[in-house]
Amino acid sequence: MNSRLSLLEPRSRARHLALAFATAGLLGLGTAASADTPQTSLRLAHVVNSDDTYHIAATRFQEILAERSDGAVSVEIFPNASLGDERTLLEGMQIGTVDMGVITNGPVANFVDEFSVFELPFLFPDAESAYQVLDGEIGQEILDKLEGVNLKGLAFAERGFRNITNSRNPISEPSDLDGLRLRVIENEVYVDTFRTLGANAVPMAWTETLTALQQGTIDGQENPINAIYAFNLAETQDYLTMTRHIYAPALFVMSLPKWNALPDEVQALVQEAAVEASAYAREQNAATEAEQLQALADAGMQIVDSPDLDAFRSAVAPVYERYGDQFGDYLPRIQQALE
Repeated sequence: MNSRLSLLEPRSRARHLALAFATAGLLGLGTAASADTPQTSLRLAHVVNSDDTYHIAATRFQEILAERSDGAVSVEIFPNASLGDERTLLEGMQIGTVDMGVITNGPVANFVDEFSVFELPFLFPDAESAYQVLDGEIGQEILDKLEGVNLKGLAFAERGFRNITNSRNPISEPSDLDGLRLRVIENEVYVDTFRTLGANAVPMAWTETLTALQQGTIDGQENPINAIYAFNLAETQDYLTMTRHIYAPALFVMSLPKWNALPDEVQALVQEAAVEASAYAREQNAATEAEQLQALADAGMQIVDSPDLDAFRSAVAPVYERYGDQFGDYLPRIQQALE
Protein backbone atom coordinates (compact mmCIF):
# COMPACT_ATOMS: atom_id res chain seq x y z
CA MET A 1 0.00 0.00 0.00
CA ASN A 2 1.24 3.50 -0.60
CA SER A 3 2.91 5.52 2.14
CA ARG A 4 -0.12 7.77 2.52
CA LEU A 5 -2.19 4.79 3.71
CA SER A 6 0.32 4.01 6.45
CA LEU A 7 -0.38 7.41 7.99
CA LEU A 8 -4.11 6.85 8.33
CA GLU A 9 -5.69 6.13 11.70
CA PRO A 10 -6.32 2.38 12.18
CA ARG A 11 -10.11 2.71 11.96
CA SER A 12 -9.88 4.50 8.64
CA ARG A 13 -7.38 2.23 6.92
CA ALA A 14 -9.83 -0.61 6.29
CA ARG A 15 -12.26 1.89 4.79
CA HIS A 16 -9.45 3.41 2.71
CA LEU A 17 -8.51 -0.02 1.36
CA ALA A 18 -12.13 -0.74 0.49
CA LEU A 19 -12.30 2.60 -1.29
CA ALA A 20 -9.23 1.70 -3.33
CA PHE A 21 -10.88 -1.53 -4.40
CA ALA A 22 -14.11 0.25 -5.21
CA THR A 23 -12.28 2.81 -7.33
CA ALA A 24 -10.73 -0.06 -9.25
CA GLY A 25 -14.19 -1.48 -9.80
CA LEU A 26 -13.58 -4.55 -7.66
CA LEU A 27 -16.49 -4.01 -5.30
CA GLY A 28 -19.31 -1.67 -4.49
CA LEU A 29 -18.27 0.47 -1.53
CA GLY A 30 -20.88 0.71 1.17
CA THR A 31 -23.10 -1.94 -0.37
CA ALA A 32 -26.36 -2.00 1.56
CA ALA A 33 -28.90 -4.78 1.66
CA SER A 34 -32.24 -4.21 0.08
CA ALA A 35 -35.46 -4.99 1.89
CA ASP A 36 -35.76 -8.29 0.08
CA THR A 37 -32.17 -9.49 0.45
CA PRO A 38 -32.44 -13.29 0.42
CA GLN A 39 -31.60 -15.15 3.60
CA THR A 40 -28.14 -16.64 3.10
CA SER A 41 -26.03 -18.74 5.46
CA LEU A 42 -22.32 -19.37 4.97
CA ARG A 43 -19.99 -21.82 6.70
CA LEU A 44 -16.47 -20.43 7.06
CA ALA A 45 -13.65 -22.65 8.30
CA HIS A 46 -10.04 -22.14 9.34
CA VAL A 47 -7.42 -24.23 11.12
CA VAL A 48 -6.35 -21.97 14.00
CA ASN A 49 -7.71 -21.00 17.39
CA SER A 50 -9.85 -18.06 18.43
CA ASP A 51 -6.83 -15.95 19.48
CA ASP A 52 -5.33 -16.06 16.00
CA THR A 53 -5.49 -13.39 13.29
CA TYR A 54 -7.46 -15.71 11.01
CA HIS A 55 -10.25 -15.90 13.57
CA ILE A 56 -10.12 -12.13 14.04
CA ALA A 57 -10.55 -11.71 10.27
CA ALA A 58 -13.34 -14.30 10.14
CA THR A 59 -15.20 -12.69 13.03
CA ARG A 60 -14.96 -9.23 11.48
CA PHE A 61 -16.23 -10.67 8.18
CA GLN A 62 -19.17 -12.18 10.05
CA GLU A 63 -19.93 -8.86 11.77
CA ILE A 64 -19.76 -6.78 8.59
CA LEU A 65 -22.13 -9.07 6.73
CA ALA A 66 -24.60 -9.15 9.61
CA GLU A 67 -24.56 -5.35 9.86
CA ARG A 68 -24.87 -4.57 6.17
CA SER A 69 -27.40 -7.24 5.34
CA ASP A 70 -29.55 -6.40 8.37
CA GLY A 71 -29.10 -10.00 9.46
CA ALA A 72 -30.02 -11.57 6.13
CA VAL A 73 -26.52 -12.97 5.54
CA SER A 74 -25.17 -15.04 8.41
CA VAL A 75 -21.79 -16.69 8.83
CA GLU A 76 -21.05 -19.70 11.02
CA ILE A 77 -17.34 -19.99 11.86
CA PHE A 78 -15.62 -23.35 12.31
CA PRO A 79 -12.17 -22.81 13.93
CA ASN A 80 -9.45 -25.21 15.06
CA ALA A 81 -9.46 -27.39 11.92
CA SER A 82 -12.85 -28.76 12.96
CA LEU A 83 -13.66 -29.30 9.26
CA GLY A 84 -10.16 -30.48 8.29
CA ASP A 85 -6.70 -29.16 7.48
CA GLU A 86 -6.20 -26.46 4.88
CA ARG A 87 -5.80 -28.78 1.91
CA THR A 88 -8.94 -30.64 2.96
CA LEU A 89 -10.83 -27.35 3.25
CA LEU A 90 -9.77 -26.27 -0.24
CA GLU A 91 -10.75 -29.62 -1.71
CA GLY A 92 -14.09 -29.34 0.07
CA MET A 93 -14.64 -25.92 -1.46
CA GLN A 94 -13.91 -27.30 -4.91
CA ILE A 95 -16.73 -29.81 -4.65
CA GLY A 96 -19.03 -27.54 -2.67
CA THR A 97 -19.04 -29.31 0.71
CA VAL A 98 -17.28 -26.35 2.39
CA ASP A 99 -18.49 -22.81 1.64
CA MET A 100 -15.37 -20.79 2.37
CA GLY A 101 -12.34 -20.29 4.56
CA VAL A 102 -9.41 -18.16 5.60
CA ILE A 103 -6.47 -20.12 4.22
CA THR A 104 -2.69 -19.68 4.25
CA ASN A 105 -1.16 -18.80 0.88
CA GLY A 106 1.24 -21.77 0.86
CA PRO A 107 -1.43 -24.49 0.62
CA VAL A 108 -3.35 -22.42 -1.94
CA ALA A 109 -0.22 -22.44 -4.10
CA ASN A 110 -0.54 -26.22 -4.37
CA PHE A 111 -3.70 -25.59 -6.41
CA VAL A 112 -2.49 -22.60 -8.47
CA ASP A 113 1.28 -22.42 -8.99
CA GLU A 114 1.43 -18.65 -9.39
CA PHE A 115 0.61 -18.10 -5.71
CA SER A 116 4.05 -19.52 -4.89
CA VAL A 117 5.70 -16.37 -6.22
CA PHE A 118 4.71 -14.70 -2.95
CA GLU A 119 6.57 -17.41 -1.03
CA LEU A 120 9.98 -16.48 -2.41
CA PRO A 121 12.23 -15.54 0.53
CA PHE A 122 12.93 -11.88 1.22
CA LEU A 123 10.75 -10.81 -1.70
CA PHE A 124 8.98 -8.03 0.20
CA PRO A 125 11.05 -5.63 2.31
CA ASP A 126 8.09 -4.55 4.45
CA ALA A 127 4.36 -5.00 4.83
CA GLU A 128 3.42 -1.89 2.86
CA SER A 129 5.33 -3.23 -0.15
CA ALA A 130 3.42 -6.51 0.11
CA TYR A 131 0.09 -4.68 0.30
CA GLN A 132 0.99 -2.61 -2.75
CA VAL A 133 1.39 -5.77 -4.83
CA LEU A 134 -1.33 -7.94 -3.30
CA ASP A 135 -4.02 -5.26 -3.43
CA GLY A 136 -3.10 -4.12 -6.92
CA GLU A 137 -3.30 -5.49 -10.43
CA ILE A 138 -0.87 -8.36 -9.87
CA GLY A 139 -2.65 -9.63 -6.80
CA GLN A 140 -6.04 -9.50 -8.47
CA GLU A 141 -4.79 -11.35 -11.55
CA ILE A 142 -3.48 -14.17 -9.39
CA LEU A 143 -6.63 -14.27 -7.25
CA ASP A 144 -8.69 -14.62 -10.42
CA LYS A 145 -6.73 -17.74 -11.41
CA LEU A 146 -8.45 -19.64 -8.62
CA GLU A 147 -11.60 -19.79 -10.73
CA GLY A 148 -9.76 -22.23 -12.99
CA VAL A 149 -9.71 -24.74 -10.12
CA ASN A 150 -13.32 -24.15 -8.98
CA LEU A 151 -12.43 -21.68 -6.22
CA LYS A 152 -13.15 -17.98 -5.80
CA GLY A 153 -10.44 -15.71 -4.38
CA LEU A 154 -12.05 -12.80 -2.53
CA ALA A 155 -9.19 -10.93 -0.86
CA PHE A 156 -5.71 -11.22 0.57
CA ALA A 157 -5.78 -11.27 4.33
CA GLU A 158 -2.59 -11.75 6.30
CA ARG A 159 -0.52 -14.34 8.06
CA GLY A 160 2.48 -11.97 8.14
CA PHE A 161 6.26 -12.02 8.13
CA ARG A 162 7.49 -15.42 9.22
CA ASN A 163 10.17 -15.99 11.86
CA ILE A 164 11.98 -19.08 13.11
CA THR A 165 11.48 -20.69 16.51
CA ASN A 166 13.24 -23.76 17.84
CA SER A 167 14.17 -25.65 20.98
CA ARG A 168 17.80 -26.41 20.11
CA ASN A 169 19.92 -23.27 19.85
CA PRO A 170 19.86 -19.55 19.05
CA ILE A 171 19.92 -18.80 15.32
CA SER A 172 21.88 -15.78 14.16
CA GLU A 173 23.16 -16.92 10.76
CA PRO A 174 22.36 -19.68 8.26
CA SER A 175 24.94 -22.12 9.67
CA ASP A 176 22.96 -22.21 12.93
CA LEU A 177 20.20 -24.02 11.03
CA ASP A 178 22.39 -26.97 10.04
CA GLY A 179 20.46 -30.18 10.69
CA LEU A 180 17.61 -28.44 12.51
CA ARG A 181 14.38 -30.42 12.09
CA LEU A 182 12.11 -27.58 11.08
CA ARG A 183 8.43 -27.84 10.22
CA VAL A 184 7.50 -25.88 7.12
CA ILE A 185 4.31 -25.38 5.13
CA GLU A 186 3.55 -28.11 2.62
CA ASN A 187 4.83 -26.06 -0.30
CA GLU A 188 7.91 -26.77 -2.41
CA VAL A 189 9.31 -23.24 -2.23
CA TYR A 190 9.26 -23.35 1.57
CA VAL A 191 10.85 -26.79 1.60
CA ASP A 192 13.60 -25.83 -0.83
CA THR A 193 14.26 -22.51 0.93
CA PHE A 194 15.03 -24.17 4.23
CA ARG A 195 16.90 -27.10 2.77
CA THR A 196 19.04 -24.56 0.92
CA LEU A 197 19.69 -22.89 4.28
CA GLY A 198 20.84 -26.23 5.71
CA ALA A 199 17.82 -27.18 7.80
CA ASN A 200 16.12 -30.55 7.71
CA ALA A 201 12.85 -29.11 6.39
CA VAL A 202 9.83 -31.23 7.29
CA PRO A 203 6.63 -30.35 5.35
CA MET A 204 3.73 -30.84 7.73
CA ALA A 205 0.14 -29.68 8.14
CA TRP A 206 -0.35 -27.25 11.01
CA THR A 207 -2.86 -29.61 12.59
CA GLU A 208 0.02 -32.05 13.24
CA THR A 209 2.69 -29.53 14.20
CA LEU A 210 1.84 -28.77 17.81
CA THR A 211 1.94 -32.44 18.75
CA ALA A 212 5.24 -32.90 16.90
CA LEU A 213 6.75 -29.97 18.79
CA GLN A 214 5.52 -31.30 22.13
CA GLN A 215 6.86 -34.78 21.42
CA GLY A 216 10.20 -33.46 20.15
CA THR A 217 9.95 -35.16 16.76
CA ILE A 218 10.75 -31.75 15.25
CA ASP A 219 12.96 -29.03 16.73
CA GLY A 220 11.20 -25.96 15.45
CA GLN A 221 8.90 -24.22 13.04
CA GLU A 222 8.51 -20.86 11.32
CA ASN A 223 5.53 -18.54 11.58
CA PRO A 224 4.62 -14.91 12.15
CA ILE A 225 4.55 -13.53 15.68
CA ASN A 226 0.75 -13.61 15.83
CA ALA A 227 0.70 -17.40 15.38
CA ILE A 228 3.66 -18.00 17.72
CA TYR A 229 1.79 -16.04 20.38
CA ALA A 230 -1.69 -17.41 19.71
CA PHE A 231 -0.48 -21.00 20.01
CA ASN A 232 1.75 -20.28 23.03
CA LEU A 233 4.80 -21.79 21.37
CA ALA A 234 6.95 -20.51 24.23
CA GLU A 235 5.90 -23.73 25.99
CA THR A 236 7.93 -25.86 23.57
CA GLN A 237 10.27 -23.38 21.86
CA ASP A 238 13.14 -21.66 23.64
CA TYR A 239 14.45 -19.46 20.82
CA LEU A 240 12.83 -17.00 18.44
CA THR A 241 14.77 -15.39 15.59
CA MET A 242 13.33 -12.37 13.80
CA THR A 243 14.35 -13.39 10.29
CA ARG A 244 11.15 -12.08 8.65
CA HIS A 245 12.20 -14.37 5.81
CA ILE A 246 8.87 -14.68 3.97
CA TYR A 247 5.83 -12.45 3.95
CA ALA A 248 2.92 -14.90 3.98
CA PRO A 249 -0.46 -13.73 2.77
CA ALA A 250 -3.65 -15.49 3.74
CA LEU A 251 -6.76 -15.56 1.59
CA PHE A 252 -10.47 -15.36 1.96
CA VAL A 253 -11.39 -18.19 -0.42
CA MET A 254 -14.86 -19.40 -1.39
CA SER A 255 -16.25 -22.39 -3.19
CA LEU A 256 -16.88 -21.24 -6.76
CA PRO A 257 -20.14 -23.24 -6.94
CA LYS A 258 -21.30 -21.51 -3.75
CA TRP A 259 -20.25 -18.09 -5.07
CA ASN A 260 -22.06 -18.64 -8.36
CA ALA A 261 -25.21 -19.61 -6.48
CA LEU A 262 -25.30 -16.32 -4.56
CA PRO A 263 -27.47 -13.45 -5.87
CA ASP A 264 -25.48 -10.48 -7.24
CA GLU A 265 -26.43 -8.38 -4.23
CA VAL A 266 -25.09 -10.95 -1.79
CA GLN A 267 -21.92 -11.43 -3.87
CA ALA A 268 -21.23 -7.70 -3.56
CA LEU A 269 -21.76 -7.81 0.19
CA VAL A 270 -19.50 -10.84 0.59
CA GLN A 271 -16.73 -9.35 -1.57
CA GLU A 272 -16.78 -6.07 0.33
CA ALA A 273 -16.80 -7.76 3.72
CA ALA A 274 -13.81 -9.94 2.78
CA VAL A 275 -11.76 -6.92 1.70
CA GLU A 276 -12.56 -4.90 4.80
CA ALA A 277 -12.08 -7.82 7.18
CA SER A 278 -8.67 -8.47 5.59
CA ALA A 279 -7.60 -4.88 6.12
CA TYR A 280 -8.85 -5.02 9.70
CA ALA A 281 -6.80 -8.16 10.40
CA ARG A 282 -3.68 -6.47 9.01
CA GLU A 283 -4.27 -3.55 11.37
CA GLN A 284 -4.64 -5.88 14.33
CA ASN A 285 -1.37 -7.63 13.46
CA ALA A 286 0.50 -4.33 13.30
CA ALA A 287 -1.05 -3.03 16.51
CA THR A 288 -0.34 -6.10 18.63
CA GLU A 289 3.05 -7.41 17.45
CA ALA A 290 5.20 -5.52 19.97
CA GLU A 291 2.94 -6.54 22.85
CA GLN A 292 2.97 -10.17 21.71
CA LEU A 293 6.76 -10.18 21.40
CA GLN A 294 7.08 -8.88 24.94
CA ALA A 295 4.72 -11.55 26.19
CA LEU A 296 6.82 -14.25 24.50
CA ALA A 297 9.97 -12.83 26.07
CA ASP A 298 8.26 -12.73 29.46
CA ALA A 299 7.33 -16.39 28.96
CA GLY A 300 11.01 -17.23 28.65
CA MET A 301 11.76 -17.17 24.92
CA GLN A 302 15.20 -15.88 23.99
CA ILE A 303 14.67 -13.48 21.09
CA VAL A 304 17.38 -12.88 18.50
CA ASP A 305 16.18 -9.61 17.02
CA SER A 306 19.19 -8.80 14.82
CA PRO A 307 20.26 -11.92 12.88
CA ASP A 308 22.63 -11.58 9.94
CA LEU A 309 19.95 -11.00 7.31
CA ASP A 310 22.49 -10.26 4.58
CA ALA A 311 23.90 -13.75 5.08
CA PHE A 312 20.40 -15.25 4.89
CA ARG A 313 19.59 -13.32 1.70
CA SER A 314 22.81 -14.47 0.06
CA ALA A 315 22.23 -18.07 1.12
CA VAL A 316 18.79 -18.25 -0.55
CA ALA A 317 19.98 -16.95 -3.93
CA PRO A 318 19.77 -20.50 -5.42
CA VAL A 319 16.04 -20.52 -4.66
CA TYR A 320 15.55 -17.59 -7.05
CA GLU A 321 17.68 -19.34 -9.66
CA ARG A 322 15.54 -22.45 -9.32
CA TYR A 323 12.09 -20.86 -9.24
CA GLY A 324 12.46 -17.38 -10.63
CA ASP A 325 11.28 -18.26 -14.15
CA GLN A 326 8.46 -20.61 -13.08
CA PHE A 327 5.85 -17.91 -12.51
CA GLY A 328 5.63 -16.38 -15.97
CA ASP A 329 6.34 -12.67 -15.78
CA TYR A 330 5.06 -12.24 -12.22
CA LEU A 331 8.42 -12.15 -10.44
CA PRO A 332 9.92 -9.40 -12.65
CA ARG A 333 6.64 -7.49 -12.51
CA ILE A 334 6.66 -7.62 -8.73
CA GLN A 335 10.31 -6.59 -8.57
CA GLN A 336 9.61 -3.70 -10.93
CA ALA A 337 6.61 -2.60 -8.86
CA LEU A 338 8.80 -2.50 -5.76
CA GLU A 339 11.57 -0.41 -7.30
